[in-house]
Amino acid sequence: MVLDGRHALVTGGSRGIGAAIAEALAASGARVTVLGRDRAALAAVADRTGGLMVVADVTDAAALDAAIAEAEAGAGPVEILVNNAGAAETAKFAASDDGLWERMIALNLTSVVRATRRVLPGMLERDWGRVISVASTAGLKGYAYVGAYSAAKHAVIGLTRSLALETARTGVTVNAVCPGYTDTALVRDSVARLTARTGREPDALIAEMVAGNPQRRLIEPAEVARVVAWLADPASGSMTGQAIAVAGGEIM
Repeated sequence: MVLDGRHALVTGGSRGIGAAIAEALAASGARVTVLGRDRAALAAVADRTGGLMVVADVTDAAALDAAIAEAEAGAGPVEILVNNAGAAETAKFAASDDGLWERMIALNLTSVVRATRRVLPGMLERDWGRVISVASTAGLKGYAYVGAYSAAKHAVIGLTRSLALETARTGVTVNAVCPGYTDTALVRDSVARLTARTGREPDALIAEMVAGNPQRRLIEPAEVARVVAWLADPASGSMTGQAIAVAGGEIM
C-alpha cells in the first residue's frame, strides 16, 4: 500500500481509463475521489474503490473549483492529481469551426491548467505531490482529422515539461501518460457510429485504428492505470517532465 492514504483526485473518473486509474490508485492505498458529470457512474466507481465522488463539468471554472474544494473537505488536500477528463471531436481542419476548437481546448487543456493551478500551491507548501495528466499519442505525433484535440494534447505535454522544470527541486513531480487507441466505451461508440455511417465491419475499423501499433491491438485501460500508479509512487521521485507512451511500441 505504497500510497498509504494519500488523497488522489481523478477527473473524468466515471468510466474507461479514469475508472481504471481510480481502481489502481485505491489498490495502492490511496484515498480516491473521482470527479465527472455522470453521478450514477461516479457512484459505482466510488463504491468499488471505497472513495468519494464529486460532480462537476471540468470546463466550468466555478464548478471545478467548488468540486475540488468539496473533495478536499471530504478527504484532505489533494496530493495526487490525475487530469484525465478529455474527449476528441473528429473533423477535417477546414471544417473545424471556432466552436469545435474552443470545446476541445476547454476540455482537454484549460481544465488541466485550472485543476493544476488549484492544487499545485498546496503540494509545493507540503513539499510533496504528483500531477499526472493523461494526454495521448496524438500529443506526441498528431493524427489526421483531430487537429484541435491533437493541438490541445501537445499543449498539455508542453505544460507538463515546463511545470516539471519549475518544480524540479521540490517534492512535486509532473508527468504525462500518452495512451494509444484504448479499449474504452468512447472508442467502441466511435466504431459503432462509423459502422452505421459507412457499413464497414467493426473489426476492420479497429484494425485500421491500431495499424500504427506494432502489437496490432487496442490498449487496455488497466495498462494505462498501472503507469499512472507507478508515477504516483513515492519511489518514483526522479520521474518528472516525462510523456510516457503506452502504445504497444508505436513509433512517435
